[in-house]
Amino acid sequence: MSKPTAHNENATSALVSAEWLSGHLRDPDLLVVDIRSATSGGGREAFEAGHIPGAVHSDYAADGWRVEKGGAGGLLPDAGALAALFGRIGLRPEHRVVVVPAGLSNNDFNAAARVYWTLKVAGHARVSVLDGGFSGWTRDASRPVEAGAAQRKAASPYPVKLNAALRAELADVERALARRSATLVDARSQKAFEGGEKSPQARVAGRLPGAMLVDQGKAYDAGSNRLKPPEELEKLFAGVPDEAISYCNTGHSAAGSWFVLSEVLGRPGVRMYDGSMSEWTQDPARPVETGPGK
Repeated sequence: MSKPTAHNENATSALVSAEWLSGHLRDPDLLVVDIRSATSGGGREAFEAGHIPGAVHSDYAADGWRVEKGGAGGLLPDAGALAALFGRIGLRPEHRVVVVPAGLSNNDFNAAARVYWTLKVAGHARVSVLDGGFSGWTRDASRPVEAGAAQRKAASPYPVKLNAALRAELADVERALARRSATLVDARSQKAFEGGEKSPQARVAGRLPGAMLVDQGKAYDAGSNRLKPPEELEKLFAGVPDEAISYCNTGHSAAGSWFVLSEVLGRPGVRMYDGSMSEWTQDPARPVETGPGK
């Protein structure tokens, strides 16, 4: 089980500290990917004003990390699009990637978790998220920051090998409902879970039938802009079994829940439904529940 603590950090840690990254900046296989977007963190303009030395920039909201298909938003791009995206940022199979969000909110953490999940689904094994993001990096004035555009050259298209074990597609969710083979975990707020509010991406308000609610926002400490300690995360997600499917509206908050369950708490059978309510509600025949959960 991987835990977000500095003494436990190693070559496979899913969450690494600024201290760890500072000590590994000169590693020849390191690729730091800054995902600050124009809507959160200032995007490329903010990156060029200051970033972790050697980092490349890829705007989470604008560079194709999520796509719209059939009226549903937030879906995983196809293998060809992922190969091209990874090539543009210079990613090669041997890289140890560290994903750097703005570190200003839980929304930023979820963006980093979604990029992490995407890389893992595409078959890239060595990935981590910088705990606290760029804002955490700059809290210590002794840590280096450089300005200007990224210098790393683009690589050839990445050899994507999709890992279906981490992703739940529409048919998987339908099968899980019919067979009761996996617990559906709603990462949204209680109001969204009960149908009291609706995302613009969903056709109707409500939740997947039989889902349980674990508000992903409760996993995040807004004061420090970091995930809460593992022992608190264990308590929050204690009711979630190993076989689970995380979802939300567009696979954003659900990525944060998936990251905590799978990568921090070490639950082996957790998948993420990137289509989430955006895709599920496109067909009026698919059932949706509202009101308090059981």
